[in-house]
Amino acid sequence: MKREKFGSRIGFILISAGCAIGLGNVWRFPYITGQYGGAAFVLIYLLCLVLLGLPIMIMEFSVGRGAGCSIAKAFDRLEPLGTKWHWYKWFGIAGNYLLMMFYTTIGGWLLIYLFKMASGSFEGLDAAQIEGEFGELMGQPVLMTVCMAIVVVLCFGIVNLGLQKGVEGITKIMMVMLLVLLIVLAIRSIMLPGAAAGLEFYLLPDFNKMKEAGILEVVSAAMNQSFFTLSLGIGAMAIFGSYIDKKRRLAGEAVAITILDTSVALISGLIIFPASFAFGVNPDSGPNLIFITLPNIFNSMTGGRLWGAIFFLCMFFASASTIIAVFENIIAFAMDLTGCSRGKAVAINLVAILILSMPCVLGYNVLSGFAPFGEGTAILDLEDFIVSNNLLPLGSLIYVLFCTTRYGWGWDNFLAEANTGEGPKFPKGVRLYVTFIVPLIVIFLFIQGYWSKFAG
Repeated sequence: MKREKFGSRIGFILISAGCAIGLGNVWRFPYITGQYGGAAFVLIYLLCLVLLGLPIMIMEFSVGRGAGCSIAKAFDRLEPLGTKWHWYKWFGIAGNYLLMMFYTTIGGWLLIYLFKMASGSFEGLDAAQIEGEFGELMGQPVLMTVCMAIVVVLCFGIVNLGLQKGVEGITKIMMVMLLVLLIVLAIRSIMLPGAAAGLEFYLLPDFNKMKEAGILEVVSAAMNQSFFTLSLGIGAMAIFGSYIDKKRRLAGEAVAITILDTSVALISGLIIFPASFAFGVNPDSGPNLIFITLPNIFNSMTGGRLWGAIFFLCMFFASASTIIAVFENIIAFAMDLTGCSRGKAVAINLVAILILSMPCVLGYNVLSGFAPFGEGTAILDLEDFIVSNNLLPLGSLIYVLFCTTRYGWGWDNFLAEANTGEGPKFPKGVRLYVTFIVPLIVIFLFIQGYWSKFAG
């Protein structure tokens, strides 16, 4: 069977960026920026993105294009004879399934809040009542299941249409709409009375604030965010690398995707910080930011119902673009591994994801007694921890070692693949840095993740 290709370069860039652009850009980035000193944190984050995220993304693309398939067969085709790098594929695909086990549930929440905001359900409610709305939703497993199922069926339906007609065609539209709507929201937020204080906090570096939070902790948080925002380490980017032809060098493609992903995160900050400072609200973490804090802000704004609906539409597009991209990886894995048709792979995995998503849905009601990390935590927190603190960093370490050591694919093979085509080259001079420093950073992030979770 002839392997599908993207219809255009912009399609590849938007889809790959769509995989990277998710809730972490609009949800996690503003929160940790606020926690770790504002503009000073942003500068360190951008530096870490270039030094850490970019090289690993190029390596993952190279493995995908070099093998011409998903991680189901990529390491088998590229590894030296007799080595066991291909064992990693089971951990990589497990990361994709685990990510979807909770991402689909959050996608369902966003769908609910989009309709709530558009219908005016929050109008006239005070802060306590809005907080109660989210708590009430967590106690409705049937509603959460239905909305989760809608998201799963919708996104698998798009994947079933094929790479060009479905994934590329729909994702391009969603990504363009997402960018336009975010810019509109940012302009509205900046124009709010009192927004200047938020802009100052977000755009003018104050390194004294960074010292207050702890320099090492700030740098660690910046590395962590730059690492996880690009969805690296579980083969989610390798699959799109396998769809790229040989006309373009991979460094230029990775830079374009990183810029697009980072732009969404930065624009999100321009929405949340001016609005939060304008209404005297501190951006909160976790579900509170999206489902409690921001509805309160929109309630206080003139035309807040409209602006709130646009915001939750943006959030739904951000989550759906990631879900579609990861679903495509799951389907490609199934097709490459078994040789089955796209339709059969979609049908089987649709049922599997619906079943696997249920523990997350039930973790806030029927199974709420299970608190894996203590009071206030749920099954979603456990699933997120396994992916974010384990599979992503360890998977990225595998890619780095595979591409740089003679025991794997090797530096020369990686460099030849990355630099095939037109565009900027991956520089040879960074070999020592990529081979030795990047793995140490990844190991540091892995250890730091456990330290902050259990000893911090």
